Amino acid sequence: MHLYENQYPKLDLHGEYVVTAYTVVHNFITDQIKLKEEYLILIHGKGTGVLKKEVHQILKQDPRVLDFHLDPFNLGQTIVHLKLEKEK
Repeated sequence: MHLYENQYPKLDLHGEYVVTAYTVVHNFITDQIKLKEEYLILIHGKGTGVLKKEVHQILKQDPRVLDFHLDPFNLGQTIVHLKLEKEK
């Protein structure tokens, strides 16, 4: 286990359908922004890669996402960097 795995909120998408992935990921991102979490982990698994591709497509199109990348130590999960609003 790596240090950041206990620091960041995680969403396990195992068993999730591709057609419902958008809603689940979108709602999780919304919740984490409200909680002012800058990073999160989406666990999509390795499998055939279909769910990973869908998750990455969702992240590319979401303006609230600054950056994301596969975890180099676990290719079954993606680390997401969120854009948080600066407090005024």
